[in-house]
Amino acid sequence: MRESSTYIHKIATVGMLTALAMVMGFIETLIPINLGIPGMKLGLANLIVIIALYLFDIKTAIVVSFLRIVLIAMTFGNVSMMIYSVCGASLSLLCMVIASRFKGFSTIGVSVIGGIMHNVGQIICAAFVVRTNGVFTYLPVLLIAGVVSGMLIGIAAGLVIVRISTHK
Repeated sequence: MRESSTYIHKIATVGMLTALAMVMGFIETLIPINLGIPGMKLGLANLIVIIALYLFDIKTAIVVSFLRIVLIAMTFGNVSMMIYSVCGASLSLLCMVIASRFKGFSTIGVSVIGGIMHNVGQIICAAFVVRTNGVFTYLPVLLIAGVVSGMLIGIAAGLVIVRISTHK
């Protein structure tokens, strides 16, 4: 009985985190950011992925990230949006998981790495899709955006993680 209870709790937790990530993704669509680069966003849903990575485990963070991408693409977007998101999230998650294992990286550092690598992953994907290296001209602005948004998301994640940890 205990094993099934743990499994049910895990499913409920993943569902709640995925729903929160979707809400954050939706809120992000309401925030106009126009720096001349199509599809540039703050990465608010990554806040939930970082929380999952730190408070739960790698598997939970991966499941939440990819469920969110698929569900948001099915609800608000399209297949091409999903492809770009999967490419960015895959590279971002890989690098965040590696960085989170080093004691020298705080949630801010992990989030900055995630923000940068998400943008790098999407640019690499775009280069393959549109078959031109011209998309790499966006990279300097996207790297700066990844650092800034990564810092903001990392600060927020750190605060939430401390708050939740003290109330467990």
